Formats: sequence, C-alpha cells, structure tokens
Amino acid sequence: MMGRMGTEGENFRVIAGRYRLESRLGRGGMGVVWQAIDQLLGRRVAVKELPLDETLSASEARRQRERTLREAQAVAQLSHPNVLIVHDVIEDDERPYIVMELVDGDSLADRIATHGPVDAREAARIGADLLSALRTAHAAGVLHRDIKPANVLIENGTHRVVLTDFGIAQVAGASTLTESGSFVGSPEYTAPERMFGSRTGPASDLWSVGALLCAALSGESPFRRDSLSGIVLAVVSDEIRPPAQAAPILPVVQGLLERDPGRRLDAAGAEWMLREFVQTGLMPVQSGLGPVPKRFGSAERRYSPRSVLAAALLVAAMAVAGVSAAALLVKGGGDGGVVPTSSAPGTSAEPTGTASPSRTPSGSPSRSSSPLPSASSSLSASSSLSASPSLSASPSLGTSSSLSDASASP
Repeated sequence: MMGRMGTEGENFRVIAGRYRLESRLGRGGMGVVWQAIDQLLGRRVAVKELPLDETLSASEARRQRERTLREAQAVAQLSHPNVLIVHDVIEDDERPYIVMELVDGDSLADRIATHGPVDAREAARIGADLLSALRTAHAAGVLHRDIKPANVLIENGTHRVVLTDFGIAQVAGASTLTESGSFVGSPEYTAPERMFGSRTGPASDLWSVGALLCAALSGESPFRRDSLSGIVLAVVSDEIRPPAQAAPILPVVQGLLERDPGRRLDAAGAEWMLREFVQTGLMPVQSGLGPVPKRFGSAERRYSPRSVLAAALLVAAMAVAGVSAAALLVKGGGDGGVVPTSSAPGTSAEPTGTASPSRTPSGSPSRSSSPLPSASSSLSASSSLSASPSLSASPSLGTSSSLSDASASP
C-alpha cells in the first residue's frame, strides 16, 4: 500500500515534488528503501523512508525523525569512494526521507549466500577498502557500529566496495537517541567491549572488520552460535578460532580480533598489510613489533566470570522474552516506551578529532589506543534486512530493542 504522502500515480508516488518512488528494494524495522528517480536531475537514486507508527507518542515520533537525520548527517560529512553517498534529506508530510546513491550490485552477504565464500585475495581487497573508509569516518569522529556483510555492497562491473547503513552510527558531539547503556548492533560482529556497554572508540569497528573477514572467507562469523547467549559468550570469553581459510591473512585477522582494544591492530596498519597481500600474495613482516599476540585462549580472558555471566544472562533474558523484531521496554526513568532508535552509551564517541593511528615510518602497523572497557551493560537485539540482489542501497535496517537496568562489575 502506497500510503497518503506525496503525489500518487497508478504505480508510483512523488515526494517533495521531485523524487518518484518506483519500486521497493527492501524493508526493515527502521525503514523502507525505494528505487526512485530524481525528476529534477534525471538520475536514479535510492530513497530511505522512515515509516510512521501511529501508536508512538509525539516524543517517540520525534526521536525516530532525529535518528534518520543523524544517519544522513553521519554519512553526508564523509567523502570517500567506499562510503555510500547521501544526496539529500527531505521531509514530506512530516515523514523524513534520505536520498542516497543507488548502487547496482549485491551485498557481500548476498554474494556469499549465492556464490559461496571468497578467496583470501578478494577478502583482503574488501577488507582494505573497508578499513580505508573507516579511517576517513573515524577521522571525522564517526563510528559505524554495525559493520557486517549485509552492510557492504559490491558494485557490479567495477567491483567497488561500498560501506552502507550508518543508521546506528555514533557521531562525536551528537546527542544519543536511546537510554544510556543501551546496546545496538549485530552480536556476531560486535566487539567485546561493546557487549559490556562501555565507551568505545574506532577499535570497536576494527574488531567487526576482523569478524567480517572470517565470514567472507568461510561463510559465517567465527562467533556464530545457536543462541544469543552463546554468541555473547563466544565474543567475550570462548577461545577464538579463525577459520582455516583465514590462514593467508591470519596476522591481520588475529590482530583485529584482539579482545583488548588497546592492543588491537589499528586501521592504517591492517589496511597496509592487506594491500601488500593483494599485491604480492604474501603477508608482510611486522618489523619492530614482533608477531601479533595470540591471546585467543580461555587463559587470556579479560573479563571476570561474573561479568561474562552477567552479559550472557542479559542476552538470554531477551531470548526467553522472544525478542527478535519486538522491543523491550526501557526502565521507568526513560520515556516509558519502546525505543525505536539505537545508540551507544550517553557519552559521545571517543574519536573526536582523531584518526586511527598511522603506521610507523618503517611501514609497520601500530596498535590501537582505544580505552579499556568497563563491564556495565545493557543489551538489545537487532534484526537486519538484506536488500534485493541488485540495485541495492542501505541494505541493513536493523530493528533494535533495548533492555536497561542491568549491570555487572568485573
């Protein structure tokens, strides 16, 4: 059903007197993505529409609109060939829309599902381009916070890698849109420090790239389990076992999947190593730093059993409650309703004005310097949308929900 907004035709409608929505590319809890025509410039675009929920209060509806505007602002300030372009932000009949570049291609998730995992050189190419995009984002004070195969597009013909869906991005200096301590993202690709609701920096996105590389090479995240609580335990506590297919680029995977964010391989170093591998087929030696630490065993856990148990119980509670696309109520001190948006803890992101550290003059990568996490946490489930296999844009529109009023100390 097309709805009441804009000028309607038999098979389309026009919004803001300019953008003709022609076909739906995908749908998720946070919006609908349309293939559209910009009638003023005569070009094809993707338009993300935030659906109105008549059951929401005025304050909740305002928070939905703010989330959409924040997503647009996060991407619009970035200029990088591997970041999805935002053309315009409009409002039609009090409903916000984001007008974006339309990418003719599939998501990495769709590509893996259709054609199987990629080889090490292709995974390295994808990873290097993502890391380059993240360096630009982090330098601008933007954390993505939901890097996964469904949010990466591969353009047909050019094979350009495009990072999409900054819908839960955290922008330095911007106010957060959910309760302090809430958690959003895709657990299989989420850094352990974020599982505990701590303040996070660029290193958290880099962990996600490490998990994505494993998925690209083997078909699934190394943290995939049969339950949400199992995923949390795998991320924060279990021995990390990269797939055998990751062997050619194992130093990078190990460096990115370092549980201590302060010891995690930084974006510049990881990108350099992957590009060297793409060019030569060999992983470069890290002069001056020694081997990447293999802190993957249970003896090297950074969190106490109590902290790990608390995180697992939070996720298990959501599973028992049947949380998928449904939402849990926030604690009484909040707005008293379902939180349709997602954010990190109430403090703003750490990377204000700082890029990921550059590699040393000798060409060796350095370590990230993100802060160590605390263990206070609140978790929410997230479901994702994969756009149609072609002409994709912003393919993941997560349905998030929050569980507050729970914490643990290590």
